[in-house]
Amino acid sequence: MIKFRDYYQNEVTLSFEKNPFSNDPKHVWVITRYENQWLLTKHKDRGLEFPGGKVEVGETPKEAAIREVMEETGGRVEEITYIGQYYVEGKGGTIVKNVYYAIVGELIEQLSYFETEGPVLLAELPENIQQKPTFSFMMKDEVLPRSIKYIKEAQLHS
Repeated sequence: MIKFRDYYQNEVTLSFEKNPFSNDPKHVWVITRYENQWLLTKHKDRGLEFPGGKVEVGETPKEAAIREVMEETGGRVEEITYIGQYYVEGKGGTIVKNVYYAIVGELIEQLSYFETEGPVLLAELPENIQQKPTFSFMMKDEVLPRSIKYIKEAQLHS
């Protein structure tokens, strides 16, 4: 388990084990690739980030992850892999979030992308993402670089 502080100085604990904090997490975050590019979405308030959101009643976290990718980017998930879970002790309570890695096979244009402005494709993620105001706070802590390292070491992504 890895402990660190997030962008807002909340304590975060990240693990690459299966469901170390909850078998029933209420949030998901999906690190997404499409045609050898990173597939992000532009949240109307927070900026560029990977798709994610809340698990709805009656769906599994994996189903929520697939739905969120479609809603926020128009991406049809071809492959999805659970990679980890993190726990945030925040000012407004605690959040447990599953992290997935997904390969999208197709982008489908949508009339609405819900609270986002739709898909954004990047060949590379910037090295100094923490200093880029166009990126969401969710991209600026240790969850992203540690997850990408895990994805590469597990050979899920070349």
